[in-house]
Amino acid sequence: MKTIVSLFLLLFASLLATSQKSLDLDYYLPQGISYREDIPTPKEIIGHEVGEWHVTHDKLMFYMQTLAKISDRITLEDRGETFEGRPILLLTVTAPKNHRNLEKIRREHITLTEAGGNSLDTEKMPLVVYQGFTIHGNEPSGTNAAMAYAYYLAAAEGPEIEETLDNLIILLDPCMNPDGLQRFAYWANTNKSQNLNADSNEREYHEVWPGGRTNHYWFDMNRDWLPVQLPESRARIHTFHKWLPNILTDHHEMGTNSTFFFQPGEPARVHPLTPKLNQELTAEIGTYHAKALDKIGSLYYSEENYDDYYYGKGSTFPDVNGSIGILFEQGSSRGHIQESENGILTFPFTIRNQFTTSLSTIEAAKKMRAKILDYQRDFYNTVRNEASRSKTQAIIFGDSKDASKTWHLAEILQRQHIKFHELANDVTLEGKRYSKEHSYVVPLRQKNHRLIKAMFEKRITFEDSLFYDVSAWTFPLAFNLDYTEVNTLENAGFEITELTDLSGSIDAESKYAYLFEWHGYYTPKALNMILEKGLRAKVAKYPFSLEGKSYDYGTIMIPVQNQELRPKELHEFLNGVAKKSKVQIKAVNTGLTRGIDLGSNDFDPIKKQKVAILVGKGVRSYDAGEIWHLFDTRYDMKITKIDVSYLDKVDLKKYTDIIVPSSSGPSMALAAKSSQNLKDWVMEGGTLIGYRTVAEWFEKNELMKLKFRKDTLVAKNISFGAKNDFKGAQVTGGAIFQARLDRSHPINYGYKNNRLALFRNTNVFIEPHKDSYNNPIQYTDTPLLSGYISEENLAMLKGSVPFQVQKLGKGRVVIFTDNTNFRAFWYGTNKLLMNAIFFGGIM
Repeated sequence: MKTIVSLFLLLFASLLATSQKSLDLDYYLPQGISYREDIPTPKEIIGHEVGEWHVTHDKLMFYMQTLAKISDRITLEDRGETFEGRPILLLTVTAPKNHRNLEKIRREHITLTEAGGNSLDTEKMPLVVYQGFTIHGNEPSGTNAAMAYAYYLAAAEGPEIEETLDNLIILLDPCMNPDGLQRFAYWANTNKSQNLNADSNEREYHEVWPGGRTNHYWFDMNRDWLPVQLPESRARIHTFHKWLPNILTDHHEMGTNSTFFFQPGEPARVHPLTPKLNQELTAEIGTYHAKALDKIGSLYYSEENYDDYYYGKGSTFPDVNGSIGILFEQGSSRGHIQESENGILTFPFTIRNQFTTSLSTIEAAKKMRAKILDYQRDFYNTVRNEASRSKTQAIIFGDSKDASKTWHLAEILQRQHIKFHELANDVTLEGKRYSKEHSYVVPLRQKNHRLIKAMFEKRITFEDSLFYDVSAWTFPLAFNLDYTEVNTLENAGFEITELTDLSGSIDAESKYAYLFEWHGYYTPKALNMILEKGLRAKVAKYPFSLEGKSYDYGTIMIPVQNQELRPKELHEFLNGVAKKSKVQIKAVNTGLTRGIDLGSNDFDPIKKQKVAILVGKGVRSYDAGEIWHLFDTRYDMKITKIDVSYLDKVDLKKYTDIIVPSSSGPSMALAAKSSQNLKDWVMEGGTLIGYRTVAEWFEKNELMKLKFRKDTLVAKNISFGAKNDFKGAQVTGGAIFQARLDRSHPINYGYKNNRLALFRNTNVFIEPHKDSYNNPIQYTDTPLLSGYISEENLAMLKGSVPFQVQKLGKGRVVIFTDNTNFRAFWYGTNKLLMNAIFFGGIM
């Protein structure tokens, strides 16, 4: 019987392959309407039918440019470029008469959300829909559907499309991840056979590491809507706030054996700041999707699996901004055709579902137009009233020792259209010192009080214990900034409308030495520039004061004598370093201090570093990409990416540090020779730095001696049906915890406070070392600051250590159980990795 079924599947696949060769656009398009003959189909421009091949981004761009040139319904905007130089496109689609008055329509639409919006008649206003496709590059059915959809919007004729375009402004984002799409399209197309093969073991459906999901630096961009750290995200957020669309759709793919999902998601997993009416309207829109999918016979589901909690996702971010975010998830063919539990799944079939729900979205928007516009206006009225009743009037944030981290948080606020002011004067509040130059004031009585609350609040109680993504993201904690809620605006200075770039400087020329403290965010960039120039630099292991100024642990000293540059040249070079790295360098004329003198042996020399990172199969690409991005784009430091597949052939002697990111499976899997080579390299003086799950691999391979706290929880009175919820409740998906710091330890150089907020999304718990001085970072007895963690895991976390360093031969092995570089916006702990790099040898 099994053989018969297999033969049937092969025959069916062959028939589907044959039918795909005769595929045409009619498979996707609504029937019974006519299309303008002057509008070219995708095939006429890109050379193949939609779904016959995976469209590459260049072909997609050519087609969209062609439509914009020919159609009076479409304009095309180039909003910038990706890391790989690809354009970030946006099509604005509406009736020609609306195009002629587009700016007037946009201003009126924004007015609807302002205090004077009650006078507007929503019955006469167009609704704005943002439709985004393929933010994950290896979920390509969305972008391929966008081509057919754009053709429909440009070419369809008749009263129905005319009415739709009269009443809607459609912002069509055809590919939200150009670099990832290009990477995946190349993979799928180069592995496609003439005789399409649905066998799930076929290479086409098993893309090589890191896959096409992510952008150039391997980030999941569907987590960046709130932090906006990436160029693609910044383009989208600019468009979002420019228009404040009423509906935003986000087209994704999921596992091959799934069908089709549309929101609403899990009812109990909605963020409390999201209005109940938002979910009701989402459900009403969902009836249009159900009707459309019923019509073509496609299976689907709703209100399961996916949640609406983290506001950094594309389908959830709109919900805290008075819009309605909608997630679509299509079971993925991951290529051109693949067997699944629901039968043979073809690429064109996945495209058709995405196309169909694109149409059902604008159908719902048209029919529910006035209701949804009223909802948006009421949302902002409600939020303004909430803000006016709030006892807290403002939030002050800053770091008296580091202007850069403070500035970068202010930059995010500006991108999110949140107003802030300069601090009028230096002030100390609740024991925290805020300096005028390094602090800002955020009034809460402004347009979107809830967005500010979502970014700054701490939350530790939840309706549900399961989360699709992180449960906490408190921004001042992520940036390791002081912040205080105040009931007055007396500390607010002028509003800052343009955030000017920070600048660094050197105060004078010296014949003796130059100093800069290690607190600034970009000090690693400065130190690396100095060492790359071949200059000598030393780090202070103790505080001291000189010429009326106090210097903390980790202060960097550059002596003038016995350098490669003459004194004047050294001054000019360091002046350039200061400006590029935004640090303040102090010239001093004596080595006599209060504390350690500048000639003391407690100033340790710092070596030039050459860093490598392991990448490839088994390594978690997100974690590796975050580190690559940190080195390459923040600190301008070279980092060599070594694939684990050829690690055993690499001469490691040239590297001072090797980073092992967290593994994507249960543990790191390296060839025995590679493991031994790493151990030998450490023994000869290298510094090996591991993250998260690598801790167990270090211990197993005798690179470190660690003792772990293990879960002994047993399920009692838990039914089989509740098994997944029971296990899911033990997942620490992403929360924030407080640790104590020993500021005298080199790993903590540059931190001014003795407490630090750490982001954690693992259940790796390390027992503290018996000697307290070997526990420079240790979780407190009440560590939870924000987010969800089970009671059992919280008990194990208390007093555990997220960092250990141990000697091995002449070298050091370092482990972090937590991600210090999370999603490029956890600025507050980036310094920990840099300290391990530059100061590992003295730990």
